[in-house]
Amino acid sequence: MRVCFVSNVVYPYVTGGAEKRIHEIATRLAAKGHDVTIYGRHFWNGPEETTHEGVTLRAVAPAAELYTDDRRSITEAIDFSGRLAVPLHKELKAQNHDLVVASVFPFFPVLSSKLAGLGTGTPVVTTWHEVWRSYWNDYLGRLAPFGQTIEYLTARTPQFPVAVSGITADRLAEIGPSRDAIEVVPNGIDVSRIDDAPLPTDNGQDSYDILFAGRLISDKNVSLLLDAFDSIADRHDATLGIIGDGPESDRLREQASNLDCVDQISFLGFLEEYDDVLGHMRAARVFASPSTREGFGITFAEAMAADCTVIAADHPESAASEVIEDAGYLVDPSTDAVADALDRALQGDRPAQNPRSRAEQFDWDNVANQAEATYERAVTGRW
Repeated sequence: MRVCFVSNVVYPYVTGGAEKRIHEIATRLAAKGHDVTIYGRHFWNGPEETTHEGVTLRAVAPAAELYTDDRRSITEAIDFSGRLAVPLHKELKAQNHDLVVASVFPFFPVLSSKLAGLGTGTPVVTTWHEVWRSYWNDYLGRLAPFGQTIEYLTARTPQFPVAVSGITADRLAEIGPSRDAIEVVPNGIDVSRIDDAPLPTDNGQDSYDILFAGRLISDKNVSLLLDAFDSIADRHDATLGIIGDGPESDRLREQASNLDCVDQISFLGFLEEYDDVLGHMRAARVFASPSTREGFGITFAEAMAADCTVIAADHPESAASEVIEDAGYLVDPSTDAVADALDRALQGDRPAQNPRSRAEQFDWDNVANQAEATYERAVTGRW
């Protein structure tokens, strides 16, 4: 196959879940002999077209700021989409690509990819990481109707939709294609990379009994985790490490400073090297993230691969239950429930299913094979 991915940001020059997924799948497809191109912004040094790990990178727009006031920039997404349409159309008209794979979100590149493919018959496969619906009210405030409308229009655009989890597929089916038409191909992890990640003690750093890693936003419920840890900390000689940054950072640090267990809590901030995050997972006994909004939950899979006892929230807006099943603890997102799970985990209780065995199902090699089969169905019309 001749596959092209559309992503305004390209890994490893910009790091994030969606671009990491494209990189892992794209490089594996290229290694199997497929011709793979990624259309993105020019975040790398050197010419606008280059090759990285067997994949062609083609810049259709210059590097740009991705965030405005801690939110993804709408104008950046529109600008990239506008610059994408013409060069992509030329390549599709010349039949240089068999299909286009576009991530959601942002949404505009999907619409631009469909526009570029008019008259060419080239299938557009979309990858839906989340479907926000009412969450737009929290994210955009008075501009929420704009986000909701674009999300709805994108969902209704003719496409071959892929969701990263069943819960995301269910949400998408509520506003767009039928559930039967949506394929589920999960996100993945690199199990061997986790195994090889250096332990923090190897670098003279502290390790922690309990670990959280993620963006510090309200949906992650780190405030709840702090209170839960405080309620059981006096019964355990345990430490809690918080990895990540975000708009809740200052408030959470202030909250922690007023807890009795403040000396047992450390905020590590954003770690530039993701191997350092994985190393902390390897060193931890427990990974706790009572997040109530997870389109997939990659850190759960990574922590299970590191053989952590994982504690997550059982919530209808989170795909944690799909990732973890009975290889971790799914609890009510309340202080008492999280505290009880922390207490049990620190006492050595283990879940019914081996976390490591569960995590290996999400290795990128397996995920790339699923993606390859899905793309082939789109190209051959066997969707």
